[in-house]
Amino acid sequence: MFKKFDVDSDITSQIQVKQSVQKAIRSNLRDQYPLLTPYIDDILPKKEPVNLIKGKDHVEIVACRKEPLFFRKRDSTYLPTLKLLHKFPFLLPKFQVDAGAIKFILSGANVMAPGLNSRGGRMDEVDKDTIVGIYAEGKQHSMGIGQTLASTKEIQTVNKGIAIELIHYLNDGLWQLEDVRY
Repeated sequence: MFKKFDVDSDITSQIQVKQSVQKAIRSNLRDQYPLLTPYIDDILPKKEPVNLIKGKDHVEIVACRKEPLFFRKRDSTYLPTLKLLHKFPFLLPKFQVDAGAIKFILSGANVMAPGLNSRGGRMDEVDKDTIVGIYAEGKQHSMGIGQTLASTKEIQTVNKGIAIELIHYLNDGLWQLEDVRY
């Protein structure tokens, strides 16, 4: 989604949301991520202005204190940015790939099943279409966020083809958004 995201050409508008919209976003996030509830005031403080950055293809990015925190396409669920996932790694189930897959994922490739089923890979138990954090063997922080195209059991059984569609990864357009002044 953000592989070719360019700050200058893909952002169409930026607005500071009203308090009622901010409250709705906070409520929506508490519903989607119950484990985040104790930290919601740290992430989106009530007294801080919250910005909504709109982009091409109906992409919305929620930012606070000049830091992108969540994003979504159209009216789907909010997904955390990688920087937020680094601070709160318990938000998403973890899928770990072997070291050989790192360079491919960091260049925007989808995650293949053999990279998850090899010796360095491991997976939390999830259903199809689950949003997961993608980690690398031997690394502490996630390097991507993606959506599973099959359940964990199916990925282990079939062991070929694309297992996770990559949505956001280190050094993509959303990662680079931190440099923008809004």
